[in-house]
Amino acid sequence: MKLTVVGCSGSFPSADSACSSYLVEADGFRLLLDMGNGALGELQRHVGLYDLDAIFLSHLHADHCIDMCAYFVARYYRHEGGRCAPIPVYGPEGTEQRLTTAYADTPSASSMSEVFDFHTVKPASFDIGPFSVRTEKVHHPVEAYGIRVEHGGKSLTYSGDTGVCGVLDELAADTDLFLCEAAFTHGKENIPDLHLNGREAGESAQRAGAARLLLTHIPPWTDPQVNLADARAAYDGPAELAKAGQVYEI
Repeated sequence: MKLTVVGCSGSFPSADSACSSYLVEADGFRLLLDMGNGALGELQRHVGLYDLDAIFLSHLHADHCIDMCAYFVARYYRHEGGRCAPIPVYGPEGTEQRLTTAYADTPSASSMSEVFDFHTVKPASFDIGPFSVRTEKVHHPVEAYGIRVEHGGKSLTYSGDTGVCGVLDELAADTDLFLCEAAFTHGKENIPDLHLNGREAGESAQRAGAARLLLTHIPPWTDPQVNLADARAAYDGPAELAKAGQVYEI
C-alpha cells in the first residue's frame, strides 16, 4: 500500500496544508480517506480529478467532508465526457443529506446520488476494492468512525476524529502505520470525547502495539513539535508528524 498525505491540518487549513485527506493506493485502486477544506485542489497534485475509485468519510464535520461539494460540481457538470458515473462514497448515516444541505443549490434533492453511490458506514468488516477494511465508531460529538485498511498482509489504521477510547486501540492493534489525530495539547485542552492530544495519541499507539505512529489533524494554532514530543514520551516506536505531500510505503 501507498499512503499520500493530501492534507493534514486540523479544523481549518493552514498556510502549508489543506484539511484532512489521505490517498491510499494498491493494485491500481485509489481510496480517499476524507475530503476536508482545500483537499480537492491538493488532490490533483497526486492523482487525476476523475481517477479516484472510492471515498471514505470518517464523519461529517466540514474539515473532513466539505470539499465533496466541489467534487460534486466536477463530476456532475463535467463538460467533456459528460456526467461521471457514480463513485462509491462510504460515510455515516445522513451523508447524502448533509452534502446536499451544504451545497444548498443542487438541481434536485437526489442530484448528489447521481454521481455519488452512497453507502452507510456502521461498525463492520467489508471490502473496498482490493482492501479489507474494518470500521469502528469512535468518540466524537457527531457519529464518527475510525478505519483499518489491510492489503497484502499490511495495515493502515486511521483514527478519524476521536477522544480516548478503547475501540481505537483495538482497531490499531499491531498495525503497520497508525495515522492518529492529535489536535489538542497535553495540559492545555481537556474536553472529553472530542480530540486526542499528543500524549494520548502516543499512549494509544503504545497500547495498540503499532509499528509506526504518524500524528495528524493538528490545527494551525497548536505547536506540532510539542505534540510530537509528548507522543514520543509515551510511545516506544518511531513517531513523526504528517506533512502534506508526503508519501509513505506500507
